Amino acid sequence: MAYFEHEGCNLHYEEYGHGTPLLLVHGLGSSTLDWEMQIPALSAHHRVIVPDVRGHGRSDKPRERYSIAGFSADLIALIEHLNLGAVHLVGLSMGGMIAFQLAVDQPQLLKSLCIVNSAPEVKRRSRNDYWQWFKRWSLMRALSMGTIGKALGAKLFPKPEQASLRQKIAARWAKNDKRAYLASFDAIVGWGVQERLSKVSCPTLIVSADRDYTPVALKETYVKLLPDARLVVIADSRHATPLDQPERFNQTLLEFLTAVDTTTQDH
Repeated sequence: MAYFEHEGCNLHYEEYGHGTPLLLVHGLGSSTLDWEMQIPALSAHHRVIVPDVRGHGRSDKPRERYSIAGFSADLIALIEHLNLGAVHLVGLSMGGMIAFQLAVDQPQLLKSLCIVNSAPEVKRRSRNDYWQWFKRWSLMRALSMGTIGKALGAKLFPKPEQASLRQKIAARWAKNDKRAYLASFDAIVGWGVQERLSKVSCPTLIVSADRDYTPVALKETYVKLLPDARLVVIADSRHATPLDQPERFNQTLLEFLTAVDTTTQDH
């Protein structure tokens, strides 16, 4: 367990293995535990660094407005704190948004980028968008974190044999600081860097579950805006792909990272 300080906030991170630095960034309401099925496989080849985003896990939960740009600044501070140079960056869901933000702001810090079940913007455009957002916002304020966790577990892991994953998510969600969770949710809504995607110069892997919240078509659209990107669709998976299809996900990611590292060495 290690901590570093950025702008008066103590941020928790963990490190495993040796090799090219690889940062894994979790989603909303989660923590380093998002990556428990990845760390053993990835740390056999890489120096894996897993932070808790501000307001999450063992990191401080300051009473303030959060922003995706602020979360990204925390990551940049961690890269500098550990003197990593250029890193491989993987982000899941909200972590993917943080990764996109870092990639457009500081492209020179990345060797590669992997975005999992995420998007480069969350804009409310239609009346329906506003209504859906308002519904979710109201529910999240009304319900306890435990109740949200149970509902989420059922949605993410609906199969009978996924009972232990459902219980795990429900238990983890209940531990969230509600105020920090809502502040992080508010940071997502209205955020976007889609118009700046041409700045992402590194090789990029977009991973989409076939049954993610947002359709594969959405990912196909923004893959075209990235200079050097490809899309991999993982079958029989929902929003938490690293947990529901760990072997397939790990293999896909490792193949991508190996290809990037090999190309870099050749130059």
